[in-house]
Amino acid sequence: MLAPYIPILALFVLATAFAAGSVLVAPLVGPRRYNRARLESYECGIEPTPVPAGVHRFPVKFYLTAMLFIVFDIEIVFLYPWAVANAALGIFGLVEMVLFIVTVLIAYAYVWRRGGLDWD
Repeated sequence: MLAPYIPILALFVLATAFAAGSVLVAPLVGPRRYNRARLESYECGIEPTPVPAGVHRFPVKFYLTAMLFIVFDIEIVFLYPWAVANAALGIFGLVEMVLFIVTVLIAYAYVWRRGGLDWD
């Protein structure tokens, strides 16, 4: 009765073993050259500038990029099941998916026009 779930369980065990093995082996095989630049916090390519104590401004463009990634990632999540069940949905499913993609493309064009994809 549970035989169909054995491959999923095996994949879960394999992924867990790989993750745990990677974490355990990394200190043994990784480089041990620590210097001042490596120990500083990573700022995604932005040169760290001295700021007054208590003021920590983080550029909003990083949050916007994350939200855009989530929006388009969710779009792909909805496209996969639709592609699998395309024949069963018929013309209704096609019209609904076209409306969904048009809605996302309108949002994409809006963000593009407002400069949300520029990294300057």
